[in-house]
Amino acid sequence: MNEITTPAATRPVRTRVAPSPTGDPHVGTAYIALINYCFAKKHGGQFLLRIEDTDQVRSTRASEVAILDSLKWLGLSWDEGPDVGGPHGPYRQSERSAIYTEHCEQLLQAGHAFKCYLTPEELSSLRAQQTAAKLPPKYDASYRALNDKVAAEREAAGAAHVIRMVIPESGTCRFEDTLRGIIEIDYATVDMQVLMKSDGLPTYHLANVVDDHLMGITHVMRGEEWISSAPKHLLLYQYFGWEPPVLTHLPLLRNADRSKLSKRKNPTSILYYQRAGYLPAAMQNFLGLFIKSASEEDEKTSLQDLIDGFDVHNISLGGPVFDTSKLDWLNGRYLREELTTAQFLDEIRKWALNDAYLLPIAEMTQSRIVRLSDLGALTAPFFMNRIDGLSVERLRDGVKIETDQQRAAYTLALQQFDAMVEWNKDNVDAALRKTAAALDIKLKDMIRTFYLAVLGSPQGVPLFDGITHLGRDILRERLRHAMELLGVASKKEVEAWAELLTQETSD
Repeated sequence: MNEITTPAATRPVRTRVAPSPTGDPHVGTAYIALINYCFAKKHGGQFLLRIEDTDQVRSTRASEVAILDSLKWLGLSWDEGPDVGGPHGPYRQSERSAIYTEHCEQLLQAGHAFKCYLTPEELSSLRAQQTAAKLPPKYDASYRALNDKVAAEREAAGAAHVIRMVIPESGTCRFEDTLRGIIEIDYATVDMQVLMKSDGLPTYHLANVVDDHLMGITHVMRGEEWISSAPKHLLLYQYFGWEPPVLTHLPLLRNADRSKLSKRKNPTSILYYQRAGYLPAAMQNFLGLFIKSASEEDEKTSLQDLIDGFDVHNISLGGPVFDTSKLDWLNGRYLREELTTAQFLDEIRKWALNDAYLLPIAEMTQSRIVRLSDLGALTAPFFMNRIDGLSVERLRDGVKIETDQQRAAYTLALQQFDAMVEWNKDNVDAALRKTAAALDIKLKDMIRTFYLAVLGSPQGVPLFDGITHLGRDILRERLRHAMELLGVASKKEVEAWAELLTQETSD
């Protein structure tokens, strides 16, 4: 049996959170960040923030800014990071390419990694054979022989290659997890991971290990979805001759039905909760309940109390349930108990009664009113979460398209909204036009359905402007609400509708 143990760290505690800037800042990121922050501060250590942006296609600087701003809104800070600097920078992986190339070359020279010239067709064939044989899909060690035979020929021809790590063909990786005790994973189930992609950029696995070591991270506290990757990471520590960090794999946040927290069932973006009118202290407190002893009587707490009382063993392995009704209850208490009337008014101003939020609304409404008192009904959708009193009858009021077409329109539009790298009016316009074309319905007939779901009435401010200003998070919640009323799409329906959109895109 091959054994890799994770020793108890004897160095000063250093933890980190390392989000990928590929979308909206997720509440799961905040949950992981809070745990790492509290653990570090409880032990007099340091907490770092690193941006893992090696996915150059999906990573954006706007997403990075949103992540940093949302964590700051929650009251968290970091000792080192891309915005505050530090002695172990750069703190963006996209700026550390030379470091990864150097370490990958070390692995190649030591025989712990190899260049793989396997073509996509060959890899697909391998996967198909494994699937047919009911084997786990993985890179077959026997294909390394192919690499030795044809590497020179393919390299001379300029063929693309990746760099893969060597995984033992037998034996077991045995390591200790703070929450779960001893974990054993057979190497036979572990893939020969790509470390460097054909474009010269590292995968998460190489960059993660190299950065954690060079940045002195002593404790890696991350989601349980990374348990299966632990053997790869621990092998890399062994190959480099480095001391590995203490590992803690944290349970994922759960929906009420115990499924993994998903934006299809719950709002998952921190920005949504900020826009919906939750106080940062209430959200921080709510996330803190997931790491706080259940025996404590009052569920209201402070960040300092969370730090002082932090014990990782208070975290239930079953996965904390993200119960928004509890968040509502906490937020109400904070509004009533923690704020003076003047502070309450100040929070309202910060939330919505400020020039940045009101100016676009003024531009949308100025030409549509004859009295200032007309503003109430026209602007109400910009100051609520879900549309009050929405029903099937209201959603179908005067709608000419079939109910299933309406459901399909909401589903396809939402898919495109979620995939947008840049959120703006032109992209919103394009997404809705593409949706109508894919479903072969008139745009004007479809537009009414979005007015009803998004603004709560068949008319109002310009729809595309209104959607853009409300933002992706509130829009997602309103369309999700409409789908709950009309009937949530099945997997089969989603796939069939998505095929229509694909056909429209390819035409």
